[in-house]
Amino acid sequence: MVFGLTPGDSVLVLSPHLDDDALGAGGTIARLTADGIHVHVLAICCHTHPGSDPGIRTAEFEEACNVLGVTSHHTAWTDTAAVANPGTHIRELVHLIEAGSRLSLRELRPSALLLPAAGSFHQDHQAVHTAGIAAARPSPHAPRIVLGYVGPEDAAWAQHADAARRPLAVDTSSVWETKAKALTCYGSQMREAPHPRSLNTIRALDTAAGSFVGVAMAELLTVYRLVV
Repeated sequence: MVFGLTPGDSVLVLSPHLDDDALGAGGTIARLTADGIHVHVLAICCHTHPGSDPGIRTAEFEEACNVLGVTSHHTAWTDTAAVANPGTHIRELVHLIEAGSRLSLRELRPSALLLPAAGSFHQDHQAVHTAGIAAARPSPHAPRIVLGYVGPEDAAWAQHADAARRPLAVDTSSVWETKAKALTCYGSQMREAPHPRSLNTIRALDTAAGSFVGVAMAELLTVYRLVV
């Protein structure tokens, strides 16, 4: 069982946008759902722009969540002032994650929380990380496991601050095809190689991560809390 969780346990995944969960932790999510764990994805921001249709983004997100076996998903903010710069709305973001959504920590009381790892060059990811860590502070509804995932652009482009503190590897070899299928749902967001957000590059990154621990494919996670 992944992280020592058992069937019926729940996990909340924070996704800054409507694809980051699959990009950074799609294999881990697929492993969890295959083991009977209830995974809930709270996407924070849907930011559209000329040529970007919120209906398309939402449909892609729903399709990918279905592929990964996600129990429920929700998008919090669409084209609001907070979406443009969530880092200036940290208080609202902490409240949203802790208690302000049907997929909040207080409502779900999940055993585990997955969130973007610290050190991303994406300011939106930084904001979600900061707010998620604050929301998961010790309390009656705090998850006993808090882990950070890294997106392909951070892995490929950024000098990731948490690189030395990613000691937890999830073997995703058996679910790679599920992750790949979920990623292909994001037709408006995926790119051609050698862009980091391409299927070939993500495959290479997961293969490299697997080589560190002697498996075919893996995702490396940062541990912020792990109570067993």
